[in-house]
Amino acid sequence: MTQSTPPSNKLETEPVGKLLWQYAVPAIVGTMVMSLYTIIDRIFIGQGVGPDAISGLALTFPIMNLTAAVGMLVGAGASARISIVLGQKDPVRAEKILGNSLVLTLALAACYILFFIFFMDDILRQFGGSDKTIPYAREFLFYLLPGMALTNLCYSFNNMMRASGYPQKAMITMLIGAVMNVILDPIFIFWFKMGIKGAAIATVISMAVSTAFVMYHFIGKESSIRFHKHSFRLQGQIIRNIVSIGMSPFLINLTASAVAIFMNTSLQKYGGDTAIGAFGIINSYGMLIVMLIIGLCQGMQPIVGFNFGAGNLQRMQKALTLTATVATIITSLGFIGSTFFPHYLARAFTTDTHLIDVSSVGLRITMMMFPIVGAQIVITNFFQSIGKASISIFLSLSRQVLFLIPAILLLPRIWGLDGVWSASPTADGIATLITVWVLFMQRKLFKPNTKIGNQ
Repeated sequence: MTQSTPPSNKLETEPVGKLLWQYAVPAIVGTMVMSLYTIIDRIFIGQGVGPDAISGLALTFPIMNLTAAVGMLVGAGASARISIVLGQKDPVRAEKILGNSLVLTLALAACYILFFIFFMDDILRQFGGSDKTIPYAREFLFYLLPGMALTNLCYSFNNMMRASGYPQKAMITMLIGAVMNVILDPIFIFWFKMGIKGAAIATVISMAVSTAFVMYHFIGKESSIRFHKHSFRLQGQIIRNIVSIGMSPFLINLTASAVAIFMNTSLQKYGGDTAIGAFGIINSYGMLIVMLIIGLCQGMQPIVGFNFGAGNLQRMQKALTLTATVATIITSLGFIGSTFFPHYLARAFTTDTHLIDVSSVGLRITMMMFPIVGAQIVITNFFQSIGKASISIFLSLSRQVLFLIPAILLLPRIWGLDGVWSASPTADGIATLITVWVLFMQRKLFKPNTKIGNQ
């Protein structure tokens, strides 16, 4: 097999700051585009259908997180492994990872789509749905769920495109779908008068186009790693490596679903459907900022993974430090927006004054500790990028399971609805302290004699 020189070779020669810019900007655009699919839907639905539709859409958060978790499991795990094996000069193994990832993604997507279709109403009721909001959630999911396999493929292989040295192309493929969604959403919702159903259909069409561009890249001759017949043969070791590294972001999304269930239940108890709608608005803003950081981490991942695999630990450390600094600046700006302009943010989603007021209070409280969240996310992703799955999983779960869920259960008993909003900053503060402590304890990773496994 003739193999072209991977563009990723520059990861061990070019300045780290320049590389982070080259890789992070397209990655940020990609993750922002993924966020905008959801946020654009919420804005148009909120303005065109009404506040009950926003609350109904908020009920779908746990399901959307679960479907995204599959994309994270395969995409994050495979892209990290591809970066590492390319750093070890093994493109043939990278192609096997590529093919195995396709089979694994399709199999997992088929399983969750069937499950949610058969048990949709029961699940939505358990998620805090009411007779007013469940019909909106059901209609949205009925049309969106079959297309979630496309979302998983697009996200997973976009990550692998970036990891194999094509960050700009990865950005363009995501932008194509986002632009289409912005155009199609108002057409289907307002012109065709399809309401929430139209938003779902527009999203599926847009994602199908992006997925086609991504998959074509790995079929054509342009890519340094491509699909081959032999690469689709499942290998236990490859699957285990993908799953072990991807387990951390998978569990983040899985536990995010559990958190959303606890949040919706608690919000229904202390604030009703309006509070659930406010959570939808708050979650949209928070997701926008967090996905900026995730994009930054995706830009860091090939730099860190490649140089870890190549033994260039000083460059790896520099990439981590620079990424954490930029992330802190971004989350600090997010904090300023939620603290000083919450009403303006809420008005983008709804004209209902009561919903705007409830959302504004929630924004101020929820984002209280946001300036320190960026570094916590970056450090967690750093361990994932170098294949330290167990550490990354622990850090991922510590915030959600050990701190956030207990805070959701306990704080509302003291402060009511404000207690529900206070759960997030409480968990953020404790989790960040633990993350910094773990990084300090693992400082041996930055020493030249660190052993790197050839898995």
